Order: sequence, then C-alpha cells, then structure tokens
Amino acid sequence: WLGREKRYSEKLATPDVSVADLVGEIDPIKIAEGRHLSDEDAIHFGMIPRSHRSVFCINELPDLSERIQVSLFNLLQERDIQIKGYQIRLPLDLFLVATANPEDYTNRGRIITPLKDRYGSQIRTHYPSTLAQELQIVNQERRRFEDVEDKVDVPGFMKTLIAMFTQLARRSPEINQRSGVSLRVTISNYETLLAQAFRRSVRQGVKSSPRISDLEYLTASTIGKLELETVEEGKEGEIINGILQRAILNTFNEVMEREQLTKLLENIDDGMTIEVGTDRPDDEYAEAINKVEGMEDLLAKLADSTNISMKVAAFEFILEGLHLNKLINKASNGSEGVYSQK
Repeated sequence: WLGREKRYSEKLATPDVSVADLVGEIDPIKIAEGRHLSDEDAIHFGMIPRSHRSVFCINELPDLSERIQVSLFNLLQERDIQIKGYQIRLPLDLFLVATANPEDYTNRGRIITPLKDRYGSQIRTHYPSTLAQELQIVNQERRRFEDVEDKVDVPGFMKTLIAMFTQLARRSPEINQRSGVSLRVTISNYETLLAQAFRRSVRQGVKSSPRISDLEYLTASTIGKLELETVEEGKEGEIINGILQRAILNTFNEVMEREQLTKLLENIDDGMTIEVGTDRPDDEYAEAINKVEGMEDLLAKLADSTNISMKVAAFEFILEGLHLNKLINKASNGSEGVYSQK
C-alpha cells in the first residue's frame, strides 16, 4: 500500500536530463560488485519505473531534448519501458502528466508531434477569472504564522483591492501580457500587507490591520514579477502605483456611495485635516473619527468589525477613495499623508 503523498512524483525537465534519469541505466557499481552485464539485476531503474501505480509529472516538457522525448513513446503507447539491450517488459500502471508554457516553445525547445499525439488530453489552464477565485487560491496557498493570525485582522475590502490590482495588471497595456501576471503577485502582495500590519502590531503592542498607507510596500513585492512594455528606466514604480490607484478607486466605488460620506466632506470643507501614516497609532485616528457624526457606525459596517484597527483601515480607505474621486486633496510624503479640502 502507498499513501497518497507517496503516489505523486515529479521531475523538472532541463537540457541535462538523460534517459538514465527517467527510465534507467546499467549500474556500474553493481557490475563492479560482480554482477554480469546480462543480469537484469544490474539495472538501476529511473524515476518513471519507480513511480509504478502513481502519478508522475514532467515539468516544462519542451526543455527535454528530442531524444529523451522519443524514449517516452513506448511508455505512453505500449505502457512499458526499454533499457539498453535488455529484453524486459514492465507493464507500468502510471498516469503521466506534463506541463509546458506555450510561449516558451519557440524560445527554448518544442514538444515533438508524435509525443503530443500520445497524450490523451491537452488542457489549457488560465488565471482566475473572478476576484472570488483569486482570493480563494490566495487563502489556500499563502504562508501562515500563528502569531500573525492572532495579531492581524484583514478587512474584506483590502483583500478585494489586492486581487483587483492583479486583475487590472493583467489587462494593462503597459505590462507585457505574454509574460503574464501570475497569482504569485497576489500572494506576495497579500503576505507583504500582513507583514507590514504585523510589524506595526509588534511595535505598538496592539492588534492591527493593513491600511492604505501600507500599500507603498507592494512595489517591492510586485516589481520583480512583471515585465513592462516600456524601456524607460525608473518607470516601474510609477506604473505599479497607477494600477494600484485604479484598484483602490474601483473597489471604493463598488462598496461606497457619496451620499454616505456627506458629513465627512462637510467637516473637511470646514477646514478639518486628517494625517495618516503607516506608523501612526490607532488613537490618533479615533480622534478624527469621533469628530464626524455617524462615521464610527459607517466604518464598523464597512469593516464588518468594531475593532478599532479595522475601523482605522476603513477610514484610510474612505479618505483615499474620496481623494481619487477628486473630492478632497492629499499631500503625500512616502507612507505618510495629509488629507484636506480640495
């Protein structure tokens, strides 16, 4: 009996992979120990025969040399293997899977036609088509740390914003779509937000939530995962920031209406200024929130929580949404900012 964790194995295809690695070869050590070349016990089996009654995956199949691909013919058609001159048949019970990026065929290699013909199905995968799917995969694949889970709460609109950013990047003409924008961008950005909120929680000794002012740190977790169409140096941060602002604006317009924020706009028009920043304590925000009639209840509803850190995150989100809708002004300095009347 083989448990499920032992029923799967894989091999990353590289140009130096040999038939011996996948199928098998005569073991010179066994020969040195006294076995004869005609003895089948002198064979050292490769990864595929050792995956009997299992799933075996070859990643990046085009990187395999054509000679190695030919060696897989018998495996896929006759379900057996051939090693050197030995007359052996191993009727393998095997499910052989291969992965390949269609964009790489012409750059690095190709899958020979007879091998493609022997595969039962070809499945074209794609990036998540909805925000819900994107967030479901992020929640499944992200790294978890117990102390972070205890000290950080993430409001729903911040999760949506992170997924929205990736989806907008996949449609942006400024980003090379042949290279694509993978789900790893969303996962890394989400983990970066959690790390920033956790850092603030440890420094201030209270529970924290990711804020809009933390989004500045997403440039570092995004920039290495995208290929831009522009050749200008130093444009990367500007492009990423532009997409991020569109994500904030879209998310804000989906969950908020201007009529709900009349009192806040009136206070700002009367000269109220609000300072925000990634290291500002929650108590400083609470003073501004209490000056606006009905704001605390609105924030609790938006954040779906009465926790002060969640309400602070919602407050920054509302202020940034109003700024991007050109209803209030913002003076920025890195992760710090001041919102004031237009």
